[in-house]
Amino acid sequence: MPSIRLLLPELRHCAASAEVAGGVLAGWIARGDVRPDAEAGTAAALRSLVEWPGTALPAAALTRSLDAADAAHGAWLRADPCYVRPDLTTVRLLASGDLGQTAAETAALLQELKPLFGDSGVPIDAPTPARWYLAGSPGTDFPDCPPPEEILGDDIKLHWPQGAAGKRWRLLLNEAQVVLHNHPVNAARIARGAVPINSLWFWGGGRLPGGVSSRCARVITADPVLVALTRLAGGAEAPFDPAGLEDASRAAGSRDLGIDLRSARAGVLERDWLQPLDARLRRGDCEAIELGFVSGQRVTVRASHRRRFWRRVRPLPP
Repeated sequence: MPSIRLLLPELRHCAASAEVAGGVLAGWIARGDVRPDAEAGTAAALRSLVEWPGTALPAAALTRSLDAADAAHGAWLRADPCYVRPDLTTVRLLASGDLGQTAAETAALLQELKPLFGDSGVPIDAPTPARWYLAGSPGTDFPDCPPPEEILGDDIKLHWPQGAAGKRWRLLLNEAQVVLHNHPVNAARIARGAVPINSLWFWGGGRLPGGVSSRCARVITADPVLVALTRLAGGAEAPFDPAGLEDASRAAGSRDLGIDLRSARAGVLERDWLQPLDARLRRGDCEAIELGFVSGQRVTVRASHRRRFWRRVRPLPP
């Protein structure tokens, strides 16, 4: 009988919600089999559902495979549009990707950026308004920066690589910021109350991986990186909708079902996902539920574990 593999937010984020902290997860963790922690972070968490060669996560090439037909040619780096807020000592990343920009705004901004990046040997384009890319050769020394969602609110200088490569890309980013700051698109955005697109964030560099594998035949997710990995592994994604849980489970057949719950809001996570999954486990509709938190904790839960009554269930500690 197949298992259900859950990809969950950081445990501390789950514990921050009283509804989740005192709900199904508390019982699972108290009475399940706690396994050794994995490395914390998005890439390690994704490996609880999908495996790929190497240690880096080439997110740019993966999402490029969804957005265009040329992902297998060369290497790619995301150069996502951002809103940053500078002050005397910091430059904080406050928004990235979808800032409500239209296709026309994207095209106008890129028209001014293309000479800068083209002359630097890394042409820029945007198959979708929210995902911008730089194209490089397989040997291009891309900066190793974290995904933007991991550093929202932080000073970007704390997450910038050191050394000669970091300096080169920092200078290129500074020039891009000047172009964006002076662009009439941003003047119009500010005038109507929208945040300006005043910076870029470089991340996810690399080539499209081969040899991707997964024990999951279906993965329920809203993450395009995981969608691309799932397809490369020969599986299929399902919409991020709890109403489709039964259909996705049937489609997975004798193989595991993966469910990516990182983006679920606290109330929805408990009511619409965890409680129905606990009911499935109790009915014997799956062999086990494998929990993988972005913060690294790993737990295996089986129906028989509910009889471990001597293990007291307490709310997750904050």
